[in-house]
Amino acid sequence: MSVIQQIQEKYAKMMAIIIAVALIIFIVMLAFENGGSLLRGSQSDVVGKVDGKEINATAFRQRVNQYEAYLKDQSRSSGAAVTQEALQRAWSDEVSMMVIKAEVEKLGLQIGKRELGDVLYGSRPPQQLQQAFTDPATGIYDAMKAKAQIDQMARGTAEQKAEVNAIVAQSELGRLNEKYMSLLMNSINYPKWMVEKQNAENSQLSRISFVRQVYTNVPDSSVAVSDKEIEDFINKHKDQFKQTENRSISYVAFSAKPTGSDTTKALNDITNQKAEFDTTHEAQDMLVRAGSAIPYSDMYLSGSELKTANSQMGAGFKDTILSLPINGVFGPYPDGGSYVLAKMLETKVLPDSVKCRHILLGTQDRQGRPLLDDSLAHHLADSIATAIRNGTPFDSLAMKFSTDEAAQQTKGVMTFSSRQIQGEGFAPEFGKFILFDGKPGDKKVIKTQFGWHYIEILNFIKEEPHYKIAYLAKSIDASPETDAAANNAATQFAGSSRDRKSFDANADKLKTQGIIRLSQDGITPIDYRLQMGDSREMVKAIFAADLGDVVGPTRVGENEVVAVVTKVNKEGTMSVADARPMVEGQLRNHKKAEVLSKKLAGATTLEAAATALGGVPVETDDSLRLDNSRQSKIVAEPKVLGASFNPANKGKITSPIEGVQGVYVVRVEDISTTPLLGNANVAEERKAKADQRRMMYMQYQQQGTDPNIEILKAAAT
Repeated sequence: MSVIQQIQEKYAKMMAIIIAVALIIFIVMLAFENGGSLLRGSQSDVVGKVDGKEINATAFRQRVNQYEAYLKDQSRSSGAAVTQEALQRAWSDEVSMMVIKAEVEKLGLQIGKRELGDVLYGSRPPQQLQQAFTDPATGIYDAMKAKAQIDQMARGTAEQKAEVNAIVAQSELGRLNEKYMSLLMNSINYPKWMVEKQNAENSQLSRISFVRQVYTNVPDSSVAVSDKEIEDFINKHKDQFKQTENRSISYVAFSAKPTGSDTTKALNDITNQKAEFDTTHEAQDMLVRAGSAIPYSDMYLSGSELKTANSQMGAGFKDTILSLPINGVFGPYPDGGSYVLAKMLETKVLPDSVKCRHILLGTQDRQGRPLLDDSLAHHLADSIATAIRNGTPFDSLAMKFSTDEAAQQTKGVMTFSSRQIQGEGFAPEFGKFILFDGKPGDKKVIKTQFGWHYIEILNFIKEEPHYKIAYLAKSIDASPETDAAANNAATQFAGSSRDRKSFDANADKLKTQGIIRLSQDGITPIDYRLQMGDSREMVKAIFAADLGDVVGPTRVGENEVVAVVTKVNKEGTMSVADARPMVEGQLRNHKKAEVLSKKLAGATTLEAAATALGGVPVETDDSLRLDNSRQSKIVAEPKVLGASFNPANKGKITSPIEGVQGVYVVRVEDISTTPLLGNANVAEERKAKADQRRMMYMQYQQQGTDPNIEILKAAAT
């Protein structure tokens, strides 16, 4: 028997146990590395939870993408700021939808089959169905035709079924939300007796004499506020001192900005390219080949737009560049962080703006979601053109059929600048017709990526020369040597700064090099922007670290940044240190009020009180209203205002009143009543009260429904 065979027989069971244990350890390690997902079930498809109910990550990402596309189209920009806003809007939408849905379920609000039919095919159908199945000639919505189409799609492909389900779900949620808001609004009342009580109070007129001493005349150094006093105040008012999770850092930034030699290199590089740029007839190709920092643009821009819209139009060079002949080149000239060559390609006389109107029969929205079938949209557009030629008013057709919600608000009339028309988000077929091919009075049916349009050009505004200019730009970038120097300095600093104490000591030594330690408070987990620039990577690292940990170096903008976590605030109640700036002044004023009140002990007249307060004057106010509607010496002092209308204070002084701005002693001289409506007759007064009640009722209804979702969000986890 061989040695190997003896080992196999003798240790087979032991080896099996060892292998099994190793596999178990490996699986457990994987589970922990994946957040315990192997033990609890995968959470990779969940982005968050609202009161324990999951938000699907894929659906959430689609909503974020839709918002991001919309924001990019609106702002013509992209980047971390746009992405973050899209994330926040999408999250707010998801939370709002889920908290409303939870309330609807608690209340047992439902939509039956008959009501759903009314939602889809009644007097207020969904916009998509209304636009698709309304006859442009008669303006009548064909509910039977809409139902037949929906029923057919519900039996069709998976994509058609999904589209129908989306329309139905959105319509149901909209109706349920209407029901919920109606319940809230109809639970609000503003009764007649409240109007009469308010009017009776506001008709009173008080005449008072008073003395006061403001808190600013008492030195802050004379009263101290302890941590225990702040802590007690926080405990009594915890709702006022809630905080979200946030962190604070101290940091130093090592500059990686281009040096003088980097600037010289950029100038030499672009100077060497000038001869080729001067002779080329393929400017676009050369800009791509040369890696120009300013991409090629086909836009024709007016002189005023070049001045404000393009940073490449360097100050002092505008007139020279605009006077260039066709194919003439100017530069290189410095502009911001680049050296630039400008070449005149073409000039045209174009309107500064075009006023037009259109009706869009959309086949898809800006997020690519389907609206109308292409053939149906084309047919409707042609029918609309025929109806307008036959005398049907444009406005009525635009309101009934246009899927452009923005244009609907102006009955289809829109004015676009020439720059907007040539912009990336503008449909090129639409822009070509209204800016280049057409003239005022022209009408046309045109297809774009969004659907079919009926367009009329109404007016050209301010026709003037427009210029197409190519810019070859060489960025003044930091060289690898410059980057390496900044990174090395930051790495050495981080290597010798292992905790906050050593970080602070090393940061102090950097002052001789002009590098100053800075700080930032209130960084939240979803932030992306720091004082030194945008960096989600840095924010994530800050929240992955513990208190006192050193983070970095991380590249943020043109700096290598090293930071230390100086404060970790968990979600909950503020600490005494954080609350002190908010509370200290209020508590100090309370202590000052106690000091001033002691001085007033024994004073029985205003004159005695004035003397006790250091010789302050006795003041008067002859026409004080409870609603403070008239100009008064008593501003933002509710306690003083209340005392001024108390009949018990007539003819004698009050005890010291601790006000917002100081301590007051008041004597009520007289309280009278004046009619609010002057000499109005009974009918006018009755109408005025009815109008007042109606206005207050509407105001309270609005106040009762608007903040409701935010209240529900605050109560949710």
